[in-house]
Amino acid sequence: MNSLPAQNPAVDQTIRHDWTVDEIEAIYRLPLLELMGRASAVHRTHHDPNAVQKASLLSIKTGGCPEDCAYCPQSAHHREVNLGKEQLMDPGMVLKMAARAKAAGADRFCMGAAWRRVRDGAAFDAVIEMVRGVRSLGMEACVTLGMLETRHAERLAGAGLTAYNHNLDTSPEYYSQIISTRTYQDRLDTLAAVRGAGIDLCCGGIIGMGESIRDRASMLQVLAGFAPHPESVPINALVPVAGTPLAERPPVDSLELVRMVATARITMPKSTVRLSAGRTDLTREAQIMCLMAGANSVFYGEKLLTTPNPQEDSDTALFAALGPVPASAA
Repeated sequence: MNSLPAQNPAVDQTIRHDWTVDEIEAIYRLPLLELMGRASAVHRTHHDPNAVQKASLLSIKTGGCPEDCAYCPQSAHHREVNLGKEQLMDPGMVLKMAARAKAAGADRFCMGAAWRRVRDGAAFDAVIEMVRGVRSLGMEACVTLGMLETRHAERLAGAGLTAYNHNLDTSPEYYSQIISTRTYQDRLDTLAAVRGAGIDLCCGGIIGMGESIRDRASMLQVLAGFAPHPESVPINALVPVAGTPLAERPPVDSLELVRMVATARITMPKSTVRLSAGRTDLTREAQIMCLMAGANSVFYGEKLLTTPNPQEDSDTALFAALGPVPASAA
């Protein structure tokens, strides 16, 4: 595929929602230095290039999920994982964890429950209490609870929820290879309910699951087609977990992650691009390349739901190497 003509993205500040898959794939396949240069210019046009937001993620209800996502150790379908099913955490304990995350430098606290969908009842009432509590700490609050309907989204909005995470995971074309218990349209319907309630979208995907480059471009095309673009776009590299169908997938090439971050930045200039799962396999230099390519948030803390994340001292060293970093990318 031919390279795109040379341009200065910092001059063209047009926010587009009509990207084609061909255009996005062409961007992804640019020579790496040109791609990073363009992405960096777009990033500097719309964001403080030195600002990196620290977000913290906590599993408030682990295991026993009825979905069959091929990558996820929390699925009840993957019995060889041997991950125990836990009850929903007590709101008081969650708020203690949130306060601890804030003290460590996080200003966004994300809470994930291994549910298929939100249902009315005591568990959802407890989540509402958690959201209110996190907001009272002066932190942004994000939850990922599975599918939800408009009335649930409206209750979350009333509690002050900042953002709702519901990833596309992959392209519409490759989706059936990853999950069979929920359709792509189910995901889009949930995102519509979230946006209809006035809650910001946190929506991205995962690379390294056997998808093609065109699949990656197709997923970004769906994301960039939202108007406005998602407030945040998590870019995850698969963390293979023993006992899941994707346990034997090879590690993601760090430069492929850089390309994905850069392409997301170019196609969604104002979104926060979050460098998410998979950082444990990246060198310090590879993480810095991702930040130079347009990532402006990382998940901070030793675990992302059930998968490992860099140790606190490792991230402290990373941020020390970057120099003074503002607390938020917002």
